[in-house]
Amino acid sequence: MTSRDKILTAIRKARLPAADLPPLERDWITYPDPLEQFGEVLRQIGGAMVRVADRAELAHRLEELPVYRDARQALSLVEGAGRTTIDWHGIDDPHALETVDFAILPGQFGVAENGAVWVTDRGVRQRAIYFIVQHLALAISSASILHNMHQAYERLELGGAEFGAFIAGPSKTADIEQSLVVGAHGPRSMTVFCVDSAEPTPRFGV
Repeated sequence: MTSRDKILTAIRKARLPAADLPPLERDWITYPDPLEQFGEVLRQIGGAMVRVADRAELAHRLEELPVYRDARQALSLVEGAGRTTIDWHGIDDPHALETVDFAILPGQFGVAENGAVWVTDRGVRQRAIYFIVQHLALAISSASILHNMHQAYERLELGGAEFGAFIAGPSKTADIEQSLVVGAHGPRSMTVFCVDSAEPTPRFGV
């Protein structure tokens, strides 16, 4: 018997007894003001939250961002906010998006616990745009902020999309010498616009 076989045999003999999964019905963390908590956590992880009354104010505040004003190539999939300078519908190769400086895209909802926003590829032809763009902005409803990830998983709707992800702040890593580097693998900044008005959710681009 080889050393490998001995190890695998020992593992098979050391099976633990079956155990029931823990119940999920409990008092999970909540916050007095989930929107305020969301903004604070997002700030701590390198992002920024901008609260606006409606999409008109969103468009105005967008113009105040230097990374948007200075963008040579921009994309907006949020109706009434921002400009699009690329042939979005004509791009079949996601690698062609590497030159996009700024993109504003609709998110589904946010999570106060960790500052994350749930996004999908529903109506977004190239999901790589979330990660390949230099500066990312997301638009969500202020009322959509949930307290914790348990609520978030209960809200997930996966049937209409092939891809979904929680994005929390810009790309960052601290693997090397515990030195935080922002923008190492993806967007160098992330701004979340929280819209207070009850107008329809910003449409998805196609």
